[in-house]
Amino acid sequence: MNALKSYTEFIDFELGKMNFPNSPVELYDPLRYFMTLGGKRIRPILTLLGNEMFGGSKQTAIPQALSMEVFHNFSLIHDDIMDAAPVRRKQPTVHEKWNPNIAILSGDVLLIKAYQLLSESSPEILPEVLNLFNTTAVEVCEGQQMDMNFESRHDVTISEYIEMIRLKTSVLLGASLKMGALVARASEENQQYIYDFGQNIGIAFQIQDDILDLYADPDKFGKQVGGDVIANKKTLLYLTAVSKVTLEQKEILKQLHNEQDIGLKVKRTRELFDHLQVRQACKQMMHNYYDTAMNSLEKIAINDKHKATLIALAEFLIQRDN
Repeated sequence: MNALKSYTEFIDFELGKMNFPNSPVELYDPLRYFMTLGGKRIRPILTLLGNEMFGGSKQTAIPQALSMEVFHNFSLIHDDIMDAAPVRRKQPTVHEKWNPNIAILSGDVLLIKAYQLLSESSPEILPEVLNLFNTTAVEVCEGQQMDMNFESRHDVTISEYIEMIRLKTSVLLGASLKMGALVARASEENQQYIYDFGQNIGIAFQIQDDILDLYADPDKFGKQVGGDVIANKKTLLYLTAVSKVTLEQKEILKQLHNEQDIGLKVKRTRELFDHLQVRQACKQMMHNYYDTAMNSLEKIAINDKHKATLIALAEFLIQRDN
């Protein structure tokens, strides 16, 4: 990850240049707060890397890179409201620190800011840039709606879940890479290859995220460990467990669904998943998507040294522990 440190610092520096008005304080203070909570800056880094792979430089895709990060943060603020999440990056979420109405409106401003940044693109590529961004933004919303729909369904399949995380999470990673390639005027074929790479890495990333939600070290994890279990989310771990349970174990899962003692609920769910070897099965699926992603990257006919940093980031995403 050391190879990516300079990119993270560069993005943080550029984000620090974004000025929000002082008034109304209730609208802009939450934005200043949320944008300084940190984060891995994966999406803007992908845009810079996608740009550099095809001959660009850090400076040539700054607005597009920042737009991807700003959009991502907009979606996080709204997702936290919908999930009733108390913590983000080890700090109170915006709706907890202020209130849901302020969080909604502040998030809206970030979405508009993302468009302002994209509007700095050169006229020659602006239609393509906006088309990519708009398509991706709609897909992210579709994925979020699917996620919410799953809460009231009892027949969600693993394939449906993969499609949901593809839309909710991975299309933004693919689009971030493609955005950089587009700015660098890469061929349409190479734009598609790098998009496919990002999309499959995104699915692997989300599977790893699901695993970490239940198995991460609480001292390193930026969110509440076991949050998905507490919220009765139908993650890949849960769906894999459902596909493996006996009738007796299925009844235990139902009982855990209604367990009011949060600590006990998380502990017993983890014990059942361990017995069913759910974590191992999900890790195998994660590695399958990682391998598919690397196959797409191999199809891009450029010197391997230009892919090295991107490969390092991909490895970090599926090996991280927080």
